[in-house]
Amino acid sequence: MHAVVIPVTFNDRSAAEGELPGLVSQVSAMPGFVSGYWVALSEDKGMAMVMFDSEGSAQGLVEMVKSGPDGSVSTGTIEVAEVMAHA
Repeated sequence: MHAVVIPVTFNDRSAAEGELPGLVSQVSAMPGFVSGYWVALSEDKGMAMVMFDSEGSAQGLVEMVKSGPDGSVSTGTIEVAEVMAHA
């Protein structure tokens, strides 16, 4: 299993929260999707961690994020990592 870790800065938090249900629906329909978490770390920072069954499937989300508009959020460095354990 592989995780995609995406740090974000909210440019417009209200708009980002409004867009989140559609984004969650789109991501959860991706091939290999296992689970995902979208969290607010502060008023202007957040993080998404999305699990996929393979590194190849995880790379699909990376490509989607890189090619999509960043209107309500700006993304930091996106990382794909092997999941060592989960509960």
